[in-house]
Amino acid sequence: MSKTPFRFALMGASALSAAVLVACGGGGGDSAPAAPVSTMGTLAVSMTDAPACGFDAVNVTVSKVRVHRSDTAAEGDTGWTDITLSPAKKVNLLNLTNGVLEALGQTSLEAGRYTQLRLVLDSAANANTVVPTGGTAEKALVTPSGMQSGIKLIGQFDVAAGQKSDVVLDFDACKSVVTRGQGSYALKPVVKVIPAAINGISGFVSTAVLGSGVQVSAQQNGVLVSSTTPNATTGEFFLSRLAPGSYDVVLTAANSAASVIAAVPVASTTSTTALSTAAAPLVLAPGNTGSIAGTVTMTPASSEAAYVSAKQSFASGPTVTIKYQGADLTTGAYTLANLPVAAPQYATYSATLPLSFSASTATTPGKYRVEAAATGYAVKGVDAVDITAANQSGVNFTLTP
Repeated sequence: MSKTPFRFALMGASALSAAVLVACGGGGGDSAPAAPVSTMGTLAVSMTDAPACGFDAVNVTVSKVRVHRSDTAAEGDTGWTDITLSPAKKVNLLNLTNGVLEALGQTSLEAGRYTQLRLVLDSAANANTVVPTGGTAEKALVTPSGMQSGIKLIGQFDVAAGQKSDVVLDFDACKSVVTRGQGSYALKPVVKVIPAAINGISGFVSTAVLGSGVQVSAQQNGVLVSSTTPNATTGEFFLSRLAPGSYDVVLTAANSAASVIAAVPVASTTSTTALSTAAAPLVLAPGNTGSIAGTVTMTPASSEAAYVSAKQSFASGPTVTIKYQGADLTTGAYTLANLPVAAPQYATYSATLPLSFSASTATTPGKYRVEAAATGYAVKGVDAVDITAANQSGVNFTLTP
C-alpha cells in the first residue's frame, strides 16, 4: 500500500487475447469483401466484500466506474470510459460475503490493455453510512474530499475483441471504516481487484456458535488475504477467489478458542478445497476471552489509518493474526476485544475429513505479539503481551517513517 491518499492492491484480472485471420482471394475473379472485424470488447464490473468489524450494515453508494488506458490519467483528461449507474446504487457490503457479487454494470471498450480503474461513490448526504452493531440508525461516513474523483486502482487488465472481461472489486469493509472520536466514523477505502473465476476454500461451522461474531480468514505469513462470515442459518462459509497457493485458515468467535488449520492448498484458479461438511462442521472450543488496548501515535502526524493486530506463532508452524482493529483517527485509541485466553485448536490440512484438532502446545496460551502499522510508517511490535490473568491496557505505539 502506497503513500497516495488511498490504499489499493491489484491482485489480478483475467487477460484475454484474440487473433484476426485475414484471407486473401485467389486469382481469376472477384471475391466478396471481407466482413468487418470488430475491434470492440466488453468490460463487466462487479463488487464483493470482506466482513466488517462491529457493524450491522456498511452502505456505500456507487455512482460510476471509470476506466482508462493510462495509469497516470487525471480526472479531467480525455480517454475515460464510464459505467454510469443511474440511479446510483446503494449497496450494503455485508450482504456480499462468501463470494456473493453485486453487478455494477458493463461497457464496450476498444480492445487493448487498460491500467486504471476508478470507483466513484455518491457524495450526497447519507449516501455512505454504517449501522453499528446493536444499533438501528444509520450514521453518515465522513469521506475524504479527494475521493470525489473516485477511488483510484492502478494495475492492468486486457480486453479482447469480441470477448467479455470480468473485473471484481473486493471492498474490505472492516479495514475501510475507522472511528474518528465522539461516535463518528470515517471511510478510508481499502479495495483490491481480484480474479472473477470462482475458486477458494469452503466449509461449515457449527450452528451452535452462529450469532457470536464468527469470522473465518485465509492468511499467508500472518497477513489476511481473504475473510468472511458464515451463513447465519447454515454455518456455510466460502473464502473465494484466491490466488493458487497455500493458506492458513483462522476461525474466531466470542467466548471461544481460536481454531487454526495450517497449509490449506488452493490448487488452481478453478479449484475449491473443502475443510468440513454440513454433517460434520467445524466446532470451536469454548473458552474465556480478554482484551488488549492502547494508543497509536504517528510522527509526523498523518491522515492515514493505523491498524493493530494480535498475532500468535506456532513452533515449526505458521504465524497467524487472531484479531485486528483500526485505531481511532482522532485519538489513536484501539481495543482488540474477544482475544482467546486458551490455546488455539490446531490442525494441519488433510484431504481426509473430518480434520483432527488438538489444543496447540506450540504456542503460549493467552500471549500475543501486538503489531501496529500504517502506510508509509515502519511496523512496530510488542512481544508476549499476556492476558491470561487480566486484560492489558497501555500497549502504546509511536510509528515513524
